[in-house]
Amino acid sequence: MGASKGDVVIAGGGIGGVSAAIGLANLGYKVTVLEQAPQFGEIGAGIQIGPNAFHAMDYLGVGDAGRAKAVYIDRLVMMDGLTGSEIAHIDVGEAFRARFRNPYAVIHRADLHAVFLEACQAHPNIRLVNNQLVLGYANTPRGAKVITASGDSFEADAVIGADGVRSRIRAQLAGNDELKLSGHVAYRAVLSIDEMPEDLRWNAATLWAGPKCHMVHYPLQGWKTFNLVATFVTNVADVGSNEPGTREEILDQFGQIVPKARKLLEVPKSWRRWVLGDRDPIENWVDGRVVLLGDAAHPTHQYFAQGACMAMEDSVMLAHQLEKHGGDFAAAFAEYQQARIVRAYRVVLSSRAIGKHVYHAEGAERLVRNAVMGAKTQDEWCESLAWLYGGTGLTTITLQAAA
Repeated sequence: MGASKGDVVIAGGGIGGVSAAIGLANLGYKVTVLEQAPQFGEIGAGIQIGPNAFHAMDYLGVGDAGRAKAVYIDRLVMMDGLTGSEIAHIDVGEAFRARFRNPYAVIHRADLHAVFLEACQAHPNIRLVNNQLVLGYANTPRGAKVITASGDSFEADAVIGADGVRSRIRAQLAGNDELKLSGHVAYRAVLSIDEMPEDLRWNAATLWAGPKCHMVHYPLQGWKTFNLVATFVTNVADVGSNEPGTREEILDQFGQIVPKARKLLEVPKSWRRWVLGDRDPIENWVDGRVVLLGDAAHPTHQYFAQGACMAMEDSVMLAHQLEKHGGDFAAAFAEYQQARIVRAYRVVLSSRAIGKHVYHAEGAERLVRNAVMGAKTQDEWCESLAWLYGGTGLTTITLQAAA
């Protein structure tokens, strides 16, 4: 590895934190990752990862390990939950892969996190520290430091705030801008393959769209399990994160959905529910030697399936800029922010719009959605996604690095 180029403290051990650690450690930086939980890991269930995520994993050196954990679906499908008919689909097979130079896949969030965590554990430049809730930061003559609830202080040449949707680093840096709750609640469950109705065991990421609700299912973990997420609009204000949900509530919210899809909601014996929120875009992610990354910088709704992907992209861009600027943190942070801010917030704002006007459409808006989406060709779908999955910016960086 050679001599250390400096040291960095990362607040947060989620996908953003551990992927950033790998990116910097591979360049020769000494990295300390602080995680508030008793152990490093991820909660949740399945997530979708587009070609841009595989580009990022390749750059970070974990592409093969990530591919081994993924399930490669054939299609992205949207069904009309009121009629049971298909609205539209995107074929993510051979032509899609050729165009974007990588596949579209689904993976258990814990499996994806484990890929990065195992790489961190094996890396001599990375130190992982548990039970450290970061309360805030300060710039110092040397660089920056964080203070934790345990009373410990960790100082380095720079600090990366990757401490999630409720980031304390962002609260200090951006003036404690409020989390914007959407009024949408997501119920999550994972079913064994035997619990999944045979007529719904599709090799696809399938979305059933209903009025003010939708549900998604797809296979995971080598087809041993199926991920199930049911999301609905509610006026309930006191929903938390990762708390138990009730079978009665979810069935009541999906009363209009066709029986073929609704019967799936009767299967899980237990649910976990999350309130969905994001934050308004901010123009600055940097304070001296402190910078935001992942959900701390641009928390987003799940509707574009890009939250983890954007965090991995951030990690690539941050590493790239530090390499480009020879370890000049000020220059690297400034250009990282400039390179990422429009793209990341395009995802945030697009996700808001999709959740309101596409997945939960009702009345005449539903008819317009079905007609417009149903008329698109496969080439038109790929063209509309080209900005996200390939051809510009980060994709160019990752492909050049792999060449």
